[in-house]
Amino acid sequence: MSNQLFNSIGEKVEKAVTTNGASVEKDDEKMVDEIESLCMNCEQNGTTRLFLTKIPYFREIIIMSFDCSHCGFHNNEIQPAGTFQLKGAHYELRLTAMADFERQVVKSDTATVKFIELDVEVPAGKGQLTNVEGLLTTIIDDLAFDQEKRKEQDPEVAAKVGEIITKGRQMLAGEGFPFRVSVDDPAGNSFIAPDPRDGVGKWEKREFLRTPEQNAALGLADTAGPTADLDPEGNIVPDQVYQFPASCPGCMHPCTTNMKMVDIPHFRQVVIMNTSCDDCGYKSNDVKTGGEIPEKGRKVVLKVRNKEDLARDILKSESCALECPELSLAVNPGTLGGRFTTVEGLLTQVRDDLHNQIFEADADAGNGARKNDSLAAEEKSRWEAFFDDLNAAIAGEKEFSIVLTDPLAASYVQSMADDPSQPDDQMTVEEYERTAEEEEDLGLADMKTEGYEESAQKEE
Repeated sequence: MSNQLFNSIGEKVEKAVTTNGASVEKDDEKMVDEIESLCMNCEQNGTTRLFLTKIPYFREIIIMSFDCSHCGFHNNEIQPAGTFQLKGAHYELRLTAMADFERQVVKSDTATVKFIELDVEVPAGKGQLTNVEGLLTTIIDDLAFDQEKRKEQDPEVAAKVGEIITKGRQMLAGEGFPFRVSVDDPAGNSFIAPDPRDGVGKWEKREFLRTPEQNAALGLADTAGPTADLDPEGNIVPDQVYQFPASCPGCMHPCTTNMKMVDIPHFRQVVIMNTSCDDCGYKSNDVKTGGEIPEKGRKVVLKVRNKEDLARDILKSESCALECPELSLAVNPGTLGGRFTTVEGLLTQVRDDLHNQIFEADADAGNGARKNDSLAAEEKSRWEAFFDDLNAAIAGEKEFSIVLTDPLAASYVQSMADDPSQPDDQMTVEEYERTAEEEEDLGLADMKTEGYEESAQKEE
């Protein structure tokens, strides 16, 4: 099953190719091109076939298949059909059942794959269109290939590799659940397929701004100058807009970032940041909360009953998970970044982003309004039912609850009580002890805030 996905498309390519080297496939009307190219194995001329296809929930990619009739060498590879995305992308999937092995994976040549519990990382290299089982099988097979030679040359290393091979095969047999796989791509052109039934903690997508080093590795030059100081003393005055030069993460041309500190009543100060680029049209909004890290996390549950509740102010921090059980909606921490808006505005953004990704991902590949018609009928009906419920909730036609779980207690929902110090009948706020996993994810597990001077002196 590991290469079934790639092979099925490969068969499609073969059927579409005619004797003149290129043809149009009747069903999908997609062009397959044949070009003569050098075989890197025997240095004779072989044949490369290029096939443009659409990946559900994602975008168009080019599948390249090379065959050499002289030595029999065969190779498959994929390349994104577009350019680098405005931001990098990090995907993570927690596997809990055998069906999760079938999740489709696009790994571009700039992406790093990691099986976290196996402690194995595959560096950037050849692009692949496969599934999770295919990724893990390839890793285990590659490790096992040189294992006998490794035992002779370095028995200690061979023993450790043998443990990884054994554990990996147990995972493939369904004996290692749960475990996680991540794909991290600074170019933003990789992908792990979601499922409408995924809940919080199952599937996660997080976008990030590339570092100068990542931009350099991708061949993107940094053209912006140094960042200007806010003022000579470095103070930030609430409700005053500050502007400073920045570098657009999309095209790397100079752009402007606006920053404003806002006091949220009965909560805390937050910094709202907005970046826009006149050259490529890139826009981003983000909210950052400051202050010390609280001892406990906070969980806020709001029952949304009418349009007045949809107009409540809401601050969702970057560390906050959002869940609407009645709508089967779950948003993992980091997915939307920080947002200060209304309940309606937050749900609208989630709906629009998800709808574009699933049904209209072709638009960024230059196909206009063509919708994603690659979904299976059953899967498409599941997504349509999901969006129908979400649209009804946004229109105030369906009651639902919204749950914000923030280990940093940095999220907020406006209270409608006459006295803000009194409880709101439709909202509950409770503090909770952070889990060990949350402490680890936030980098708090190894943070030492007391007695660090003594530790430093001992080390000296």
